[in-house]
Amino acid sequence: MKINFLAFFLVFGFSVNAQDISIQVLSAVEKDKVLANAEVMIQRNGETSAKKVTNASGRATINGGFQDDSNTLLIIKKENYSSLVVKCPCNDLTYALSPVMKNLDGMRIVLNWGKYPEDLDSHLSFPGNHIYFDHKKGSSSNLDVDDTNSYGPETITINNKKFGQTYHYFVHDYSNKEDLNSSKLSASAAKVFVYVGRSLVKTYYIPKNKKGNVWNLFKINENGEIIDINTIISKTTQEIGIVGSSNDDNQEEVYVSNDDKKTALLLNKKGDLAYQDKDVDGALNFYKQAIEYNPVFGQAYGNLGLMYIKKGYKAEAIYSNRKAITYAAGNSINTTKASAYYNIAKIFENDNDFEEALNYYRLAKEFKENTVYDNAIIRVENKIRG
Repeated sequence: MKINFLAFFLVFGFSVNAQDISIQVLSAVEKDKVLANAEVMIQRNGETSAKKVTNASGRATINGGFQDDSNTLLIIKKENYSSLVVKCPCNDLTYALSPVMKNLDGMRIVLNWGKYPEDLDSHLSFPGNHIYFDHKKGSSSNLDVDDTNSYGPETITINNKKFGQTYHYFVHDYSNKEDLNSSKLSASAAKVFVYVGRSLVKTYYIPKNKKGNVWNLFKINENGEIIDINTIISKTTQEIGIVGSSNDDNQEEVYVSNDDKKTALLLNKKGDLAYQDKDVDGALNFYKQAIEYNPVFGQAYGNLGLMYIKKGYKAEAIYSNRKAITYAAGNSINTTKASAYYNIAKIFENDNDFEEALNYYRLAKEFKENTVYDNAIIRVENKIRG
């Protein structure tokens, strides 16, 4: 009897392109520090398929033949570190975990990439500061790790963002800095992970099949909102410090199909129902899924912010409310923005950061008149005066 092995593989869930997946896990904030005993999981079709723990060299290999493609998720967890969730391909790559951050308005930005180019550089610019390999420390910000030999991580930490200042983050292909038409940066498999509090809140995947030597990722405006740009441009070495000062920082256009919008609405409704049943974790997961389908769904971000507040995840709640402000739309846009600014202000006030709370209560009042906002401004002003 002849056996059709291709049919056998398809029926039983195997693939002719399946392979083992091997990775290394490092600390995002300490140069070359490996992390042992981190739990590494492969997830496909929504179900965890295999688990391993990293060895003393921070390495783990998951056997069993998995497809190393974008339908496979890699999940890495370790106590006192933020969990990392990333789409593959991931075999033979290095990933870095971020220690939990304590500051309300802090942020950690972690860059990883493949074998080539060898040297990609993280840059953060804001008034009076340009943080990169030749200037590692700035005002409440620093380059924790600089890597010049492939893979990364390169890590920049903002310990405390300053209200009223605009920040800009980008990646420079230093290996090909003189080639403005190089496609090697685009082919680098680079990913950038953004952490606040104890959570990974955003992952950027480098655009493919593009020419240029600078990956222009995002800016943080004077009110703290993250504006996604996510494009590849060309800059000379002399121009690197002024990325984002021209028309290079237009907000990324995100296409969302009608089917994905409907799915996001359904998931958001499921989140509402879960919250009504006092299932905060369930609601939080539904709102996150809604945002996966529709990344510009302001209402889902607002709901997510409420769940984070319920769980005591204050930094994440601030981030989510800011995204709700960025993507607010429709007839109630001013009400949505005012409510989100009020939520942010309340978090800062409860943390005794009265100056920052006052800034956001005033922003709430700018978008909508409300005696609640007026009373909050008076209350915080009195606290500042002592």
